[in-house]
Amino acid sequence: MYALVVYESMYGNTKAVAESIAEGLAGALRAEVAEVATAPDVVGADVGLLVVGGPTHAFGLSRVSTRQSAAQQAEGGPLVSGGRGVREWLAALRTSSAALDAAAFDTRVARPRMPGSAAQGVARRLRRAGVRLACPARSFYVEGTLGPLVPGELDRAREWGESLARARTVPAA
Repeated sequence: MYALVVYESMYGNTKAVAESIAEGLAGALRAEVAEVATAPDVVGADVGLLVVGGPTHAFGLSRVSTRQSAAQQAEGGPLVSGGRGVREWLAALRTSSAALDAAAFDTRVARPRMPGSAAQGVARRLRRAGVRLACPARSFYVEGTLGPLVPGELDRAREWGESLARARTVPAA
């Protein structure tokens, strides 16, 4: 069994967080990272932990319209995730294992009392898909819409991955 980390990222911040989470997981179990466009719609019994995350757009999960807005804000720069988003992937998600645990994360602007969280939407959709949540949703912070990540967030993501791995009983493959 292994851990699968699926992410959606516009400007690269959420991708960096996903990779750091996978690094933390890799100390105890095999971890693979997949951008949402390449993530499998069917998560098989060989996956023991599914970690899913995306950027917070308009107080929640991205939609086609918010991804178009993100592309405009990138001012012609390339987007990491240009196709479907986590919202659409979760709507198509099928699992074949009753033993699958999951965790949700997001990136969001570091402003006090800023409402909304993509991670909360991910967690709700994972529960609806019949997946157990291994822990509460987690947010990682960026300094502005385009980033960069707040200093220390990649270390915090790696540590969170380590704690997820410690909580799992999945043997390393």
